[in-house]
Amino acid sequence: MPKIIGGSLSEHRRQTRSRLFAALSTLMADRGFDAITLADIAAEAGVGRTAVYNHVPDKESLLIAYITHETEQYVASLERVLEGVDEPVEQLRTYVRQHAALRREIHLAPGATLRSVLSHGSQARLREHAVLVEDVLRRILTAGIASGVLPVQALETTVPLINACLSSRAVPDDGPSRQAAIAATETFVLRAVGAR
Repeated sequence: MPKIIGGSLSEHRRQTRSRLFAALSTLMADRGFDAITLADIAAEAGVGRTAVYNHVPDKESLLIAYITHETEQYVASLERVLEGVDEPVEQLRTYVRQHAALRREIHLAPGATLRSVLSHGSQARLREHAVLVEDVLRRILTAGIASGVLPVQALETTVPLINACLSSRAVPDDGPSRQAAIAATETFVLRAVGAR
């Protein structure tokens, strides 16, 4: 009988999933998603290969579960930070800063892009995780428009444009150049939405 990790079956499942997520992240950073197998992930996680199937049916499902988990953790953290910020423009600044502080990324190099290796169904599921983050931004912008500090605008266009800007922004790890990059990004986003 396999050894149970933790004090209960639910704790065992939680810890095993955490190990699988960590292994997936490590291996993707090293080899890329397309170059790893579930057997590789199980070995890196220190769990039996068949144990992986108790959690996910395939590698793509594990990737989607991992990205969803990471996104949910990020959104919960973002919401906690935004709790004490009342004004929409300051909320937008906070949103930009939180994105700049986000250091956990899905590393795919040196392999192919996800678009080229995932099925169409998995690509659609991958897109769903971004909606969680977009909803926060949409709420901030809607409040800004309602209060008059932002002009009326088409949020179905504005939201993806802002997130594309933030996700592609390379911010230095530390030092004065980091602060300058964050400040420039804030200024750019606030101008783009017409903040007063």
